[in-house]
Amino acid sequence: MSKTHLLKTRWTWIIIAAVAVLAGWLAWQAIWGGEKAPEYQTAEVTRGDIEVSISSAGKVAPKDTVTVGAQVSGQLTELLVEAGDLVEQGQLLARIDATIAETNVEGSQAQLMELQASRRQQQASLELAKANADRAKMLFENDALARADFESAQAEYTIAVGRLEAINAQITRQSSTLRAQQATLEFTNIYAPISGTVVSLAAVEGQTLNANQTAPTILTLADLTIMTVETDVSEADVLRVKPGQAAWFSTLGDSTRRWETSVRQILPTPEVLNDVVLYKAMLDIANPDNLLKPEMTAQVFFITGSAKDAVLVPVTALQSTPQRGQRPQGQSREGGRERAEGSAREGRTGGGMMQAEASERAGAPQQDDSQRRAFMEARKAYPEAEVATVLVMGPDGTPRPRPVLIGLKTRTQAEVLFGLEPGQTVVTGEVSARSTATATQSQQRAQQGPMGPPPGRM
Repeated sequence: MSKTHLLKTRWTWIIIAAVAVLAGWLAWQAIWGGEKAPEYQTAEVTRGDIEVSISSAGKVAPKDTVTVGAQVSGQLTELLVEAGDLVEQGQLLARIDATIAETNVEGSQAQLMELQASRRQQQASLELAKANADRAKMLFENDALARADFESAQAEYTIAVGRLEAINAQITRQSSTLRAQQATLEFTNIYAPISGTVVSLAAVEGQTLNANQTAPTILTLADLTIMTVETDVSEADVLRVKPGQAAWFSTLGDSTRRWETSVRQILPTPEVLNDVVLYKAMLDIANPDNLLKPEMTAQVFFITGSAKDAVLVPVTALQSTPQRGQRPQGQSREGGRERAEGSAREGRTGGGMMQAEASERAGAPQQDDSQRRAFMEARKAYPEAEVATVLVMGPDGTPRPRPVLIGLKTRTQAEVLFGLEPGQTVVTGEVSARSTATATQSQQRAQQGPMGPPPGRM
């Protein structure tokens, strides 16, 4: 056997011995390394504001919008405003060719004048007929006139009265026609129905408008000083949204600006989109600086609860509190005690939080009567509060469970009504050095598979 072969054999045994020592050290760490004290993720109890809300998306729109159209047909001869102009109520906006309307008014005025002249003539005829009838009556009563002549004079008077009444009716009808045609002439001038901003133009100068079937649109006015946010609320949340409820929203253009408002109304008729029932909620907001524009996207938050200067803890610090005496079904008190003793014997596999709770139950003194009475009084003062447990770090670094009353709760924070004070430290999670090693070993076993390492690997 050559010297080179002996050296290779010696180095092979050295490498095998080193691998065995390393494997033994890793096994020792996996079995007895859990004896180290667990490390905890903690957070400090703080004081601040908390708000619970329902969120939805919506659009910003003017509260008052008016479409200005034409009531008469004709050519649009003048358009006196442009998009974005501010107008006052009653201001002249546009003119339509009034030639036909003016001629109609002039013709109606001439007919009315003709009827009025005819009325004056008939009035004179009536007065003459009345005088003849009175004279005939006097002669008839004195037997100086035949009855036929008397009756003829009375009939002529009656006929004159009827003709005058007919002319009066014609004058009334013609006056009505004249007023209608004067109104049509006035409709050739388009005035602003409200004060606001011209948001769009639908016609241009020179365009011919046909109002015989539908009223053609000339422009759209909107009052931008008061805007309305129209947002969709799902049927799961609509029962928690009421008129007058406080709300706020932000826009994509300035997500840091918080617009405070309230709910004006909830429309009763829903909108169904892809089998999803949505209700329209309307929120009004003053817009004196004209920062809100139509069709802006708004993220709306309906406030269902809020508290100022409250005691706050992270939600991850809360642990559910089981009811007293609650045990799994079919497990006796003796079985529970044996199970607890078995978990205590395992020690290293139980987890830091379970060790903290077990040590607290075993070594910590029970609450005194004053603490118990204070907790019961707090329960009476806050009957709707949620009862939970938090682990509070003691002076020696050991977490101790403490019952607390929880009020408002968001996804990240919870309001503590009783049980904690600002500045205290609570446990939000556990960090174990052994957990990292265990995860690494599990990953290695998963790579090796159930049949061991691949051929050719040590």
